[in-house]
Amino acid sequence: MALHRLTSLTMGVPNVAETGTYYTDFGLTPDDDGWFASLDGGRQLRVVHAPTRRLVEVNIGVDTPDDLAAAASRLGRLGVEAVVEKGTLTAYDRATAVRAVLEVTPRLTQDPVAAPVHNGPGRPDRTGSRAPGVLRTGRVRPRRLGHAVVGTTDFETTTAFFRDGLGFKASDHIKGRGAFLRCSTDHHNILILAAPTVFLHHSSWQVDDVDEVGRGASAMLEDHPERHVWGLGRHHAGSNFFWYLKDPAGNFSEYYSDMDCIVDDQLWTPEQLEGAKGLFSWGPPPPPSFLAPEDLADLMTATHSGPG
Repeated sequence: MALHRLTSLTMGVPNVAETGTYYTDFGLTPDDDGWFASLDGGRQLRVVHAPTRRLVEVNIGVDTPDDLAAAASRLGRLGVEAVVEKGTLTAYDRATAVRAVLEVTPRLTQDPVAAPVHNGPGRPDRTGSRAPGVLRTGRVRPRRLGHAVVGTTDFETTTAFFRDGLGFKASDHIKGRGAFLRCSTDHHNILILAAPTVFLHHSSWQVDDVDEVGRGASAMLEDHPERHVWGLGRHHAGSNFFWYLKDPAGNFSEYYSDMDCIVDDQLWTPEQLEGAKGLFSWGPPPPPSFLAPEDLADLMTATHSGPG
């Protein structure tokens, strides 16, 4: 696959400083210029000012300049203009105004993290000690950016932009309203959702295991219970453990672990998911605000009224 990872995203929010504090609490390391870094991925989140919360830009890694030329050709067949210069390709999705930047950059190699030893029926693999997950005291730090979810008023156009133009591959679909697309071996790096307005639904960040999902969320909620959205649970699409929280601008952020990995396209069959199946395999049911964020009406009004 010519595309190899989601390198970073830029979110626009009305309250930059307050939102930045949240992502520092979330475990990302802030720079002086609006960027926040994960442990393994480096600078992967930028927070900039915008009248309403939105996904401004996604950056995607490719291997060679030839990959940029191939993407420019595909986008041209869709009638989308692409600008190629200095090892990058820049193009805009017409439906969402999200700017996509393909960049020639090295592939990310993560050092393996040892899997914790678990006991099971008839299998006491860990004896004489407590589970490592209950002994951890360090702060939870996301390893890397996993994916972003964007709502669009033109599902077909946005899906075609990422899949047929940029070169993402489809992993699963939510019948009539969602496309799980990947630009790496992760099950998905972009999820396109049909929506009544354009908005950023959530960004998702990899941690070591389910204990880090729970510990990270618990720490975020200790003094801010209002941040809770949904979790702990396990998705069907992607299979990952999850816990969702809400930043001060209204965007959701997810700690996740144990995502499905697709290294051979021939061994993976995309599903057409219906109802709640794609949302979760187990856990509490999603609250209404997860499916339709509470500020959606305000975002629609702002979009329809235009600037000023």
